[in-house]
Amino acid sequence: MKIGILSSGGDCPGINATIRGVGKTAINRYGMDVIGIHNGFSGLLHKDISTLTDASLSGILTLGGTILGTAREKEFRKILKSPDRSDRDKIKTAYKELELDCLVCIGGNGTQRTTWQLSELGLNVVGIPKTIDNDVYGTDITFGFQSAVDIATDAIDRLHSTASSHQRVMVIELMGHHAGWITLYAGMAGGADVILLPELGYDMKVIVDVLNKRKKSGKAYSIVAVAEGIEVKGGTGGHHPATYFAREIERLTGIETRETVLGYIQRGGSPSPSDRNLGTLMGGHAVKLIHNKRFGRMVSIKGIDKITDVPLEEVADKLRLVTRDHIMVKQGKRLGISFGK
Repeated sequence: MKIGILSSGGDCPGINATIRGVGKTAINRYGMDVIGIHNGFSGLLHKDISTLTDASLSGILTLGGTILGTAREKEFRKILKSPDRSDRDKIKTAYKELELDCLVCIGGNGTQRTTWQLSELGLNVVGIPKTIDNDVYGTDITFGFQSAVDIATDAIDRLHSTASSHQRVMVIELMGHHAGWITLYAGMAGGADVILLPELGYDMKVIVDVLNKRKKSGKAYSIVAVAEGIEVKGGTGGHHPATYFAREIERLTGIETRETVLGYIQRGGSPSPSDRNLGTLMGGHAVKLIHNKRFGRMVSIKGIDKITDVPLEEVADKLRLVTRDHIMVKQGKRLGISFGK
């Protein structure tokens, strides 16, 4: 068999580990031919490829980013949505000309939706979920998430010393789009006093009361972790949510407040050991699906260590979000952490 591998959407730690997991398993276990498709789905359309070998896949396990490059699939989505069948036929033609038996698509929500659409076109595909946001429906965890949490937690740890020295409130904004997973897990691990998530909303009066109470009880500083996707009442005026909350907290409490926006640092650098292993396992399972001709599926992790797969049609257009009864939220409240309501 001959398979292609591509990565699409934003970069994140662990993509190269996953490419390696797919490629080395396909070559060494099943004797497959493997090609890498560059720059996402557009690389498939333009047949921008390179041959992957056991040798070329060595040494990439620890690398951040992706050796294949990545891109958003805007052009590709337009073709899939086009009423002109000849446009969609270009995709099928490129797939056939590359003589592929299956295409492995590594990416987040948008990528998995596009992968499902390719399956609907009749192409053999397998999806592997990746995103630091951990919001892909159908899997309990995505690789990249734990690396981002590690980086975010380290940043919060470092803010404690500055906040303590200056007796300030420090507001840190973390990534995640519309999902609060990074903020929840890093906030808990970093000992944040207030954690604000898109899924739960907030009441500014509650936040102010909590911070004033901490100050009056002799606690010299506070850490507020806020998710970038939180909906700010009245809008942020073009600023980051962290800027808005820092300004309002200082105005309403009189406590000196500073903000930090961690940004793309959370997506860069070498993957954590757990993400390296997770990408390796997911890549291997993807190849097993291909060998068994079980196409149109996405690799999935259930619980701590059960690797399985789900139909792509069940994943498309859905998000996995934090719920009010999530065990981390419930335990955080027991500890006295405020979630803004």
